Amino acid sequence: MLACTLPGAFAGFCAMPGAVRLEAEQGGVIRSIAAVAAGGALGSVVRYLMGVWFARAAGTAFPWGTLAVNLSGCIAIGIVAELAQRRLGLDPTLRLFLVTGLLGGYTTFSAFSYEALTLGESGSASCAIVYVLLSVAGGIAAAYAGALAVRALGA
Repeated sequence: MLACTLPGAFAGFCAMPGAVRLEAEQGGVIRSIAAVAAGGALGSVVRYLMGVWFARAAGTAFPWGTLAVNLSGCIAIGIVAELAQRRLGLDPTLRLFLVTGLLGGYTTFSAFSYEALTLGESGSASCAIVYVLLSVAGGIAAAYAGALAVRALGA
């Protein structure tokens, strides 16, 4: 188990599963980077096409396309990561292509969701809760700060 490195009062509050590893070491850095890049390009294009399709089908008053991408990405990462780690023993480079590249390019929300699930299932429910709260609240705060910075510049 790797200790979760949270500052101050949160230090030692949670632990990450030992399955976390740098997969690039197992297949060569260049091959790993190429797998992530190729998968990311494909996932990004699929995300764009899903957004366009949903905008045409349902309009733009509600972000249906983003919601569909996030939820379908979460289902996909659950299936692919579970099969890769526990059932199929996928080659690390193929796993990088599918999970980090394809699904990462498709939606990072799927990675966030699976990491929170993994933390919770590893007995670190408190860390999973902190991770979710910090990610969501921090993400909204960061987006707001970015928007305020641009507004302050008069852009």
